Amino acid sequence: MTTTAPPVNARVLALAHHAGRALLERALVRHGTTFHQSVTLRAVVAAGGTVGRDELVGDVTGSLKTDASVVRGTIDELTVAKLLEEDSAGAGRLRLSDAGREMHESTAAESAGIAARLYGGIPEEDLVVAGRVLALVTDRANAELAGA
Repeated sequence: MTTTAPPVNARVLALAHHAGRALLERALVRHGTTFHQSVTLRAVVAAGGTVGRDELVGDVTGSLKTDASVVRGTIDELTVAKLLEEDSAGAGRLRLSDAGREMHESTAAESAGIAARLYGGIPEEDLVVAGRVLALVTDRANAELAGA
């Protein structure tokens, strides 16, 4: 059965995003974590395992397009859960705890499996074009948000 692909528009993008996110959130629940917590841990990993609190708030706020107070609450949750801890090397800095690193590694592995199932078999050239289009849409949306 061949299906005609719909034109790319906000609805098609949103449906793909929400379907993939639902799969990820199902996996995260099994690990006892949330989507916001996962994004926050990933940001700390991307920063090398230690990051300034304000820098982390800015990074995650920009990624999730949410209020800084929500991100600060997420950081507090991760700190209480002992997945993040104050970095003794510098005031105002946070680092992954061993438990935080383990949580990130296990959820990242599961996320990679989901991505492999969703993107597997799609020709590389199609993924490149889709990536380019999505990056452009993201840039445009970010520019509008910055101007608002």
